[in-house]
Amino acid sequence: MGAPMTAESDHDWPRPPVGGWTSDDLDRLPNLPPHTELLDGSLVFVSPQTRFHSRAMRLLEYMLLTQAPGELDVDREMTIHLDRRNRPEPDILVITQEAITGSKQTKYLPGDVLLAVEVVSLDSEVRDREVKPRKYATAGIPHFWRVEENSDGYPVVYVYELDPATKAYAPTGIFHDRLKVSRPYDIEIDLTAINRRPPYTS
Repeated sequence: MGAPMTAESDHDWPRPPVGGWTSDDLDRLPNLPPHTELLDGSLVFVSPQTRFHSRAMRLLEYMLLTQAPGELDVDREMTIHLDRRNRPEPDILVITQEAITGSKQTKYLPGDVLLAVEVVSLDSEVRDREVKPRKYATAGIPHFWRVEENSDGYPVVYVYELDPATKAYAPTGIFHDRLKVSRPYDIEIDLTAINRRPPYTS
């Protein structure tokens, strides 16, 4: 998700310092648009959200949260401090309860995150398919889901698990109508329920 900042803007954006922005700058820079990310020292801004993107996030957040064990929690659109120059914002995160520090918290660390989920948008295809998964894997986040929209407007979920020896993700499944996995915990989601209201009964 997101679009790189361009030179053409109606706003007086701050000039990047030599070497680019840092993770801490996201909390310091005034008037940044909501959900600004940092990738390789560059600011990445969010484009207007599609209905599919919003509904997919709603479905996944609800189902991940209602099935999560007590020691885990689910957040949406919170950044992960990977390193000084990288602080991406997954669409959905499964994190440990111990990682939660309070209502003013703005980020998590890689060790706090069990699962990062990206819902692919038209302008974020390369980042969500290549750049961010590679960074999540290098940081040691054990599970990653990539969500794409099929021709009928339903989600297709590509599920990956980290190979700790290579620090790369290995695909473990592609789910079209119903997702069912046992890691990072037992999860079952009717993907065709994307346009229904919670509680998403089958």
